[in-house]
Amino acid sequence: MKKPYACIRQRGFTLLELIVVIFVIALLAGIVFPSFRGLSQRQLSSDARRVASLLQYLSDSSMASKETYSVDFDLQKSSISWKGPEGDKTESLKTLAGVDLQSKDMTREGLVTVFFGPAGIMEYIEVLLKDDEREMKVTFNPISGKAKILTGEEQDDHGK
Repeated sequence: MKKPYACIRQRGFTLLELIVVIFVIALLAGIVFPSFRGLSQRQLSSDARRVASLLQYLSDSSMASKETYSVDFDLQKSSISWKGPEGDKTESLKTLAGVDLQSKDMTREGLVTVFFGPAGIMEYIEVLLKDDEREMKVTFNPISGKAKILTGEEQDDHGK
C-alpha cells in the first residue's frame, strides 16, 4: 500500500531559509553602504587638495619663469583647464560649485579664467567645492602666495 504523501514534492523556500537570506543581505548592506558615504567625502577633500596644489603651482611657476599662465574654471562642465610649464591640461572636478574673485564676486555658472603673471596673481581667489553634504573652499592669497583649504566650520570663522 502506498503512502499518500510520499510522492508530493515540496517547492519553494521555508520561512527559516528566507529569514537567513534577508539577514545576510542586511548584514552586507550595513557593511558596504557606510563606505560609499565616505567615498564622497574623500572626493571632496581630494578635489580641494588638487585645486590648492594647482593654484600654488601656477603661482610659483609663473613667478619663477617670468611667464604668464592661466587656469579656466568651467562651472558647466565641472572641470578645470590650465596652461602651465608642461603645456595645456584639463581635469574633471565633480565637486566644483563656484569661483569668487574680488573683481567678479561669486560666479556659479559659466567660465572663469584667472591669470598668473610674472608678479603672481593680483586678486584674492576662493574656489567653492560642494558635494551632497559638505562644502569646502580653497582660498588663494595674492600677498602671501599661499593656498589654504577651509572646511565648513573654518569658513564660518574665516568670514567673521
